[in-house]
Amino acid sequence: MFTRAVSRLSRKRPPSEIHGSDGSVFAADQEQKGTQKWATSLDSLLADPRGVAEFTDFLKKEFSEENLLFWLACEDFKTTQDKEQMQKKAQEIFVTFLSSKSASQVNVEGQSRISAKMLEDPHPLMFQKLQEQIFNLMRYDSYSRFLKSQTFLELQASEESDGPGAGETAAKRASRIYNT
Repeated sequence: MFTRAVSRLSRKRPPSEIHGSDGSVFAADQEQKGTQKWATSLDSLLADPRGVAEFTDFLKKEFSEENLLFWLACEDFKTTQDKEQMQKKAQEIFVTFLSSKSASQVNVEGQSRISAKMLEDPHPLMFQKLQEQIFNLMRYDSYSRFLKSQTFLELQASEESDGPGAGETAAKRASRIYNT
């Protein structure tokens, strides 16, 4: 259920622009791939299914994957149109992540304000504040540790050694890029 939401996660932000020597403009965001793009922001990491998978594996090792799973479940919930499905998903989110009896409980303020009535008559943004708390927790805690982790550094090194121009000096790469 949660992985379906991954493809809809991309938040629309104006990409930074780079001007070529001929005056053409291209988006720097489009040029970045994999770990290079993931390192720009948590949003970029969460917009990439491979990034989500790698971040999930990292969080499993830290015993905190419930934060990401909760965030993904909320993203999926927000896109649900069918009232019956929305009720089912709201209940599932509450039981899985917000109930005091949950094995995967997330640590957020306000989960006790989610009432049975709210679960019976859910709306797409009912978990928004809680989701924002978890996003900020991940951004300032887990995400920064992920970027410093051995896993991320190995992925980054692997991409650099496999990428175009591997073994090429920066000057040669710049010459090749700008002289084509």
